[in-house]
Amino acid sequence: MDFIKNIDSERPVVIAGATASGKSALALEIARTQGGVIVNADALQVWSCWRVLSARPSAEEEAEAPHLLYGHLPRDADYSVGHWLREVEPILKGPERPVIVGGTGLYLTALTEGLADIPAIPAEIRAEADRRLASAGHEAMRAELDAATAARIDRQNPARIQRAWEVLRATGRGLIEWQAETGAPLLPLRDCTALVLDADRDWLAKRIDRRFELMVEAGAVDEVRAVLPYWSPSSLWAKAIGAPELISHLRGEITLRDAITAAQASSRQYAKRQRSWFRGRMRGWQRIVRP
Repeated sequence: MDFIKNIDSERPVVIAGATASGKSALALEIARTQGGVIVNADALQVWSCWRVLSARPSAEEEAEAPHLLYGHLPRDADYSVGHWLREVEPILKGPERPVIVGGTGLYLTALTEGLADIPAIPAEIRAEADRRLASAGHEAMRAELDAATAARIDRQNPARIQRAWEVLRATGRGLIEWQAETGAPLLPLRDCTALVLDADRDWLAKRIDRRFELMVEAGAVDEVRAVLPYWSPSSLWAKAIGAPELISHLRGEITLRDAITAAQASSRQYAKRQRSWFRGRMRGWQRIVRP
């Protein structure tokens, strides 16, 4: 990581990377050598119920540098990119230089490009969307979007399609139309060092598969067992990669080996979507090639 010495220690750092690409280790190394507070930008690492399964920094790593917005939400909390931005704003104004790191592309582009001021979605419309997704699937929901949004949305991302469907249903305006009115970003690219880890696909796939094996050895099954009585597939916290597969195992539907294999495949697909987002939306970021 020789390039770290060339990073301006006075400017905020923002690090994007696919799951298992080593972005948390990079953030910790920057904070350790240059100072700063590490800020989570991963939508799965905000939940208190997931430490092992979301690959949150360990207690030992958290002791090496301040970490914020990790595991601070209970399962029943309402949360969105807007909530996250509101939590990040005072950190940006604080005394310590932030090192913001995560794999949720929407969080990072909202931070550096701005976020449309879309009204909150009523609970009844969100529930309606959950039912629609369960009964018809995300492709049917995409077909019901306005033409501009349907043409540009990621067809492989059911959560984004559902969000667009909810926005149209609640406001009568398409998501793309709302995004055209985006306000000023909290942290423009010109004011920070923006890094995106560009990982080789095969190298990353091997790391993903090995890491999930290590997660199981570290107690991921017990972590999922603890939430089994509260399991709700449509809940935000239940989107943790590997959780549905381990739930199926705990219910006796599949073996642990089959659950691990399925979770590894889900993780690789998730990484593929992340890498596609980074290539399409982060062309102005500095690329760090891995390995």
